[in-house]
Amino acid sequence: MMAIQSPKKTPRKNQQNPPEKAAKRAKPPPPPFFAPKNLGPPSSAVFSSSPAFATPAHPLRPFQPPAPAKAAVLPIILPPATLRPLAFRTFTKKHSLTLTSSALQELAVFIGRHCGSGWREEGLAEKVLEEVARSWKNCNGGAIVEGTSPELKDILNTLEGSMSGGKITGGPRGLSRQNSLMLEPTDDADHSKTRLGLRPTTTLTRDDSQASLGMSSMGFDEEPDDETPQDVRRWLKAIGAFEQPRYTYNIGKKHFEKITSKPSLLPPASHKTEAFRNRYNVVHQRLLRNESFQTSAVAGTRSSASRRNASSALQSHKITPIANLLGRHGTNHMLLGMLVVLPTGDLAISDLTGTITLDLAHAAAIPEDSAWFTPGMIVLIDGVYEEEEESVGKGLSGSSGVGGTIGGRFQGFFIGQPPCEKRRATLGVSGLDGGPDHTVGGGFGWIDFLGVGSERAVGSRMRKLEQRLLRQPALADPDSPGRGRVVIVGELNLDQPRCLHALKKILSLYATDPEGATPMTFVLAGNFTTHAVMARGGSGGSIEYKEFFDALASTLADFPMLLTTATFIFVPGDNDGWVSAFSGGAAVPLPRRAVPDLFTSRIRRVFAAANAEAGLSSSDGQGGEAIWTTNPSRLSFFGPNHEMVLFRDDISARLRRSSVRLKNKPAANNDVAMSGANPAAGPAADDAMDTDDHPTPTPAPDREPALPHDILTARKLVKTLLDQGYLAPFRQAVRPVHWDYTSAMYLYPLPTALVLVDTTAPPFCVTYEGCHVMNPGAVLVGGRKGVARWVEYAVGLGKGGRVRECTF
Repeated sequence: MMAIQSPKKTPRKNQQNPPEKAAKRAKPPPPPFFAPKNLGPPSSAVFSSSPAFATPAHPLRPFQPPAPAKAAVLPIILPPATLRPLAFRTFTKKHSLTLTSSALQELAVFIGRHCGSGWREEGLAEKVLEEVARSWKNCNGGAIVEGTSPELKDILNTLEGSMSGGKITGGPRGLSRQNSLMLEPTDDADHSKTRLGLRPTTTLTRDDSQASLGMSSMGFDEEPDDETPQDVRRWLKAIGAFEQPRYTYNIGKKHFEKITSKPSLLPPASHKTEAFRNRYNVVHQRLLRNESFQTSAVAGTRSSASRRNASSALQSHKITPIANLLGRHGTNHMLLGMLVVLPTGDLAISDLTGTITLDLAHAAAIPEDSAWFTPGMIVLIDGVYEEEEESVGKGLSGSSGVGGTIGGRFQGFFIGQPPCEKRRATLGVSGLDGGPDHTVGGGFGWIDFLGVGSERAVGSRMRKLEQRLLRQPALADPDSPGRGRVVIVGELNLDQPRCLHALKKILSLYATDPEGATPMTFVLAGNFTTHAVMARGGSGGSIEYKEFFDALASTLADFPMLLTTATFIFVPGDNDGWVSAFSGGAAVPLPRRAVPDLFTSRIRRVFAAANAEAGLSSSDGQGGEAIWTTNPSRLSFFGPNHEMVLFRDDISARLRRSSVRLKNKPAANNDVAMSGANPAAGPAADDAMDTDDHPTPTPAPDREPALPHDILTARKLVKTLLDQGYLAPFRQAVRPVHWDYTSAMYLYPLPTALVLVDTTAPPFCVTYEGCHVMNPGAVLVGGRKGVARWVEYAVGLGKGGRVRECTF
C-alpha cells in the first residue's frame, strides 16, 4: 500500500510566532470586574470555538453589578382588632373615611406581610395607612372604604412594589407624593409642566383616577403661578349627556356609587324600574336632610305644654310608606310618591312599597299656585286614609298589600313639591370661601358628578385660579366688559332669513369689544329649523338642512375675531336631524345626540380658516372652536366651581297641558320668594333671597302687590323644575327618557346656572336657592318687528344674567 504522506509545508522566513503574539495568546482573560460594561459582541455575531476564528467558546458578557437585596421582613399574623385603633385614627378622625371590616382585614394582612413585627414600634403601619388613605381620596373612592373594591386592591398592589424592609421607598412604581393626580411623567420636561400647572402630556396611571377626578385636560398645582394659562376659556369644558358619569344612590351605604356597566339605548325592562327607584331614593334622602323632617331630641324632652306652644316652630314631619296605611282608617299621614294614572283612569300615588288611589277634590297647593303637579312628578301629599269595605274599581288587588294597589283611597288636603337643597349643602361645604377647612358632614363633596374633579379634591385650588384670572381683572377695571361672559341666543331658526340678520346684529355688538374682553362663549340653541326637517316638513329635506348651516357659516365668517377668541356651542332641538326623521317634530327620547357632522362641516372649516389666518390652533386651546353638544348638556367653568346646564325644551306648555287641576282658593299671596324674574329690572333687582324650606306655608302679615303674569309664570316654572331636581318630570308616554342615561337629566346637586330655552314661556332671569335660571326665548321677539333678544350671563361675578334686546 502506498503510504499517505503529510502535505509538505511551505517554508516561511520566520517559523516561530512573534513574541508579542505569543504573549497575547498566553494572556488570560481579564477578571470580570475589570471588563468594560459595554463589552460584548454584536447581536448578529456568530460565536465559534474554532482556533481559526480566535474566539472563545463562551463569549464575555457585560458586567452588571448585582441588584441590592431587599431587607428581609419576617411576616406576622396581625389581627384586625389589634390594627383597628390605629386605622380608626388615620382613616376616620384624620381623613373622614369609614373603614369596613373587610377593608380592615385586607390592611391587616398587607401590613403583617410587609411590615412584620416592626409595624408598631417603628411606626411602619401608620405610614402605610396614611399613604393608602391619601391614595383612596385621590382616586375618589368615596367615603366608605371597602375591602372588595378594585380601587383598594390597585392601591395595595402599587404600594407593594415600592416597599422595602417595611418602609415606603418611592421606587419606580411607588406612589408619588408630589402630584396628587397620580401622574407619572416620562421626562423632566413633562414633570416640570406638571409642577407648573400646565396641561401634562402624560396619562394617568389608572383609568379610574382619570375618570373620577376628570383632570386629564386641567392639570394644576396647589398654587397657581405665572405659567398658568391666563385665558379663562382654557378652564371651560363642555360635557355631553352621553359622556357624563353615571351614579346611583345606595340607600344602605347612604352614598352615591358609580355605575360601571355599559349603557345601552335598548336596555332590559328592569332598568326602567331601577330608574324610578333611584329617582325616588335621591328625592327621599334629600328630603330627610331637611330640617322639617328631622326629629329633635331636645324637643322630645320638653313638657307637653311647651310643645303645644311651640308646635309651629318645632313641628317635625314624618313620611309614611303607602304599604303601612293598611288597617289605619281615618288617620292623618304624609306620603311621598310619584303621581301616576291607573289603567282605570284614576289618579294615584306610588312609592317603593305600593300604590293607592288619590282624591284631590279638596286639595290645595302649598304654597298657593306656586308650582305645577303632573303625573310623573314626585310630590308630598298630606291627608287622611279612608278604607272601603268594597273597593270596586278603587284597587286592582283589593287590600292584598305590599307591591300592588291597596284598597281604599287617600283623601289629600295639601299637596306640595319636595323642597330642593342648595348646592353648598349637597356638597357639604360652608363658609365664605368654601375651602376644605369649612367642610361639614353629610355632604357628597367627594363625588365627581361631572368628571371634572370633586369639590373637596380640587375645589379650593380652582377657586384660587378663578380669583386670579377672572375676579381680580374685573375688580381692577369694573367698567370694561368682562371676559367671563356667556352670550345665550335662544331658538335660532335658520330657515328664516330674519334670524340670521338678528344674529349678525348681536355678533356685531360684541365684535367691537376691546381685545381680550370679548365673551368667552356663545350658546346657540335650536330648533335650527321651524319644522321637522328630516320628516320632509315645511323646511325641506337633508339637502336644504345642510344649506341652512352653510348660510350660518357665511354669517359667522364675517366675525373672525370672535371665531378665534370664543367657543361656540350648539344645542339641538326636537326638529333637528337625525332624530326628526322618525319623530316628525314630536317629543323625542332624552337625552338626544348632537347634529351630525355631515351638516356642520362648513362651519368647522370657517373656524379652522379663521384660526389658521390668525396663526392659532384649536387643538392646543389657543384658537376658537365650535362644539356641537347634546340636549341636555353641561358647561363646567373652573372644575366643580360653576356648572351650567343647557336644556332646550318647551317644558312650560307641556306642564300646562298635563297638569292636575286643583281646588281654587281666594286670592292669598303666599308667593315663593325669588329674585329677578323681571327683565326690565335687570341685575340690580337680583337680590339673593331664599325660599322657605318648610312644607307648610308661613303667612305674611303684609301682602305684596300683585305681580305681572309673566313673572308669576317664570317663578312657577323655576320652582317646579328645581324642586323636582329632574329635567323631564313627566310620564314616559309624554316625555320619554333613555333609562340608562337618566343621570344626565338630574339637577342634583343643584347647578349654579340653568339655561332653559323655552319658547312657550316668557324670557326671564330668576335666582332660586342659589341657582340662576335663564330663558332667552326665541331670538325674534314676537309681535315686534326688527327686535332681537338674548341673555348675557357673567360667570362667577355675582351679577347673574340679564335679558338684552336690540333692533336690526
